[in-house]
Amino acid sequence: MSTSTVLYDAPGPRAKRRHLGLGVVTSLVVIVLVAVVVWRLLATDQFSQARVAQFQYAEVQRELLRGYVATLKAAAIASVLALLLGAVLAAGRLSDHRFLRLPASTLVELFRAIPLLILMFFFYYGSLEYGLGLSPMWAVILGLMLYNGSVLAEIFRAGIVAVPRGQSEAAYAIGLRKGQVMRQVLLPQAVRSMLPAIISQLVVLLKDTALGFILTYNELLYVAKQIGGRGAFDFPYVLTYLIVAAVYIATCVVLSLLASWLEKRSRRSRRSTTTALLEDAAAPTT
Repeated sequence: MSTSTVLYDAPGPRAKRRHLGLGVVTSLVVIVLVAVVVWRLLATDQFSQARVAQFQYAEVQRELLRGYVATLKAAAIASVLALLLGAVLAAGRLSDHRFLRLPASTLVELFRAIPLLILMFFFYYGSLEYGLGLSPMWAVILGLMLYNGSVLAEIFRAGIVAVPRGQSEAAYAIGLRKGQVMRQVLLPQAVRSMLPAIISQLVVLLKDTALGFILTYNELLYVAKQIGGRGAFDFPYVLTYLIVAAVYIATCVVLSLLASWLEKRSRRSRRSTTTALLEDAAAPTT
């Protein structure tokens, strides 16, 4: 019996007709909504020559590129710091010692509960008030690090806990210490299973860099706001935001494809390792 028939009942003829009808209605609604949006954009002349003109200038293109690089720079630094923080907090959460586990758990719950924008405001305006000289970029990075680091800590912890208990028990039985069990047995298996979730969270982090425009960080959305507000080109806000949205979508699609590729590669590697072990076990002993 296939897995699908175990998990749920196969739809009958009436259910199939109902699903088909709902699919057709949903598709028609989406098509109508898209048509209305396109019609309103054309009716309000959002793609007029006056609004398109400035994107033909090389300086405007370089301005967008600089904003994109600033977005990637903040996302890259924040990703590295968030991964490190997540690993430290996850180690604390998994510790056998209460004096390590309790502070780590408190920090994870605290940073997950605070809205990301408040964390950025805290670093930015706190730095201004006390003269710490923190730039808007670092206020964005520190906010992203704390919030996403706490989320990643839970992903790390869940991935390690999900490894069957027998794996660690067998490792302890052959005399490995706790650090060796974590490095040599649990982490290699856990990383494979939690890799898609980690990359998905990093995609979220990349999109959250757009909040930096509120702190006047010169990232892509901030640049788009400046370009769209130029009256000499008839305020091309809609066109500019459409371009920026396309850039974000393309970047996120690339990261999603990377996650899919890593997942498939990990699955193939695991399958080949299992096959090799089975072949070794089946080989005749001399």
